[in-house]
Amino acid sequence: MTNSPDPTIPAPDAAPDAAPGTATGPELATTLRETVARLFPALRADLESLVRVPSVSNAAFDPAHVAASADAVAALLRDAGLPEVQVLRARTADGTEGAPAVVARRPAPDGAPTVLLYAHHDVQPPGDAATWETDPFEPTERDGRLYGRGAADDKAGVVAHLGALRALTRLGELPVGVTVFVEGEEEIGSPTFLPFLTQYRDLLAADVIVVADSSNWKIGVPALTTSLRGLVDCEVEVAVLDHAVHSGMFGGPVLDAVTLLARLITTLHDDAGNVAVPGLVTAAEPTVDYAEADFRADSSLLDGTVLAGEDSIAGRLWTKPAIAVIGLDAPSVAHASNTLTPRATAKLSVRLAPGQDPAAAMAALRTHLEENAPLGARVTVRDGEQGKPFLAPGDSEAMRAARWAFATSWGTDPVDIGVGGSIPFIADLLEVFPDAAILVTGVEDPDSRAHGANESVHLGELEKVVLAEALLLARLGGAVA
Repeated sequence: MTNSPDPTIPAPDAAPDAAPGTATGPELATTLRETVARLFPALRADLESLVRVPSVSNAAFDPAHVAASADAVAALLRDAGLPEVQVLRARTADGTEGAPAVVARRPAPDGAPTVLLYAHHDVQPPGDAATWETDPFEPTERDGRLYGRGAADDKAGVVAHLGALRALTRLGELPVGVTVFVEGEEEIGSPTFLPFLTQYRDLLAADVIVVADSSNWKIGVPALTTSLRGLVDCEVEVAVLDHAVHSGMFGGPVLDAVTLLARLITTLHDDAGNVAVPGLVTAAEPTVDYAEADFRADSSLLDGTVLAGEDSIAGRLWTKPAIAVIGLDAPSVAHASNTLTPRATAKLSVRLAPGQDPAAAMAALRTHLEENAPLGARVTVRDGEQGKPFLAPGDSEAMRAARWAFATSWGTDPVDIGVGGSIPFIADLLEVFPDAAILVTGVEDPDSRAHGANESVHLGELEKVVLAEALLLARLGGAVA
């Protein structure tokens, strides 16, 4: 973190470069583009400092690092000139205290809207260090990309907000009210997000909410995320024996629990790989084409592997359900013995199409698993997390402002995309702030490898994200004619 004043940022009482007034789009874009370019080296240094803080929110890691990360973000926002900066935690009804979040505010000028800028400062565990080409918590540049855990997801989102505010402040007063909300537990499912919203509702209330935690279409082509799949998950246990027995003495008439669990799992898809669980809905096909060659490269699919399912690739990713086995409890190969396994458990993750009710999806999944118990084996389903899908209106004042800002920054129109992943807290935002317009933007691209080894952000694209957000805030505040 850069605690010392940035010489490119004026002190609060210094004269701005130019009074913003009401400029034309090209005039403001040119001025802001030059301003962001001057500020970007310091922004990159701040991102590097944040990446060096190993703010993994998983319970197995030291929470002191998450607290240090919150303090670092708070210091950066104070340096950006926001007069109200607090590190806050939610407290649930049972007394559980959430991870530290940062809330920084500047009230709106008379008649101007307030914009809430969301990001998160916690990160995923680094995983196996041997799979990283460099230290995950020592930022490293290669070929125009900055590598490190959180470099893209989502400390770059924090820096995007920071950079937009610095750029606009450099030109004068902010044209909108701004609240920056940087969460500290997104990577563990935001367990105290809704209590946080309700406890600090007055601090967070806004007309427009910008969630900087998604992706762009590809390098050089921006995107606005207009749909997100929802999520349910569960554990399904198959039990066939009271205890393990000798595979030679009893194998044949009895199939082991792992085999029976495998048979149950195969009922989740048809022979073409389409989801085969009755009651899971499908939304309309997207209009964007995702070329198979690009998808194969982006997903690192091995040569010869046939894609599952039918219809377009974009539809299979964004508007149809998907089911994956993400965990398996069964004897490991290293500890295998010649016995029939009495019980085995799988964790299933189900992505839900926009329009699907998560509770109905969970009920449909449970019914399917119980009704397809193989050879009468005992099947037990334990419900897990649920998250609602999201579908944004395609045409609103905020969306039009965002399209203009992105097109101006990149020089090409943004693509409307869905995202196969889920951001369940967006449903919480809509519940608490039903009248707010929500824009889902992002700093990632198909090569970012968020959550995986060698995560990175493209620095040239990050600079464009900063410019686009500054333009968006200016447009929302009426500073652009």
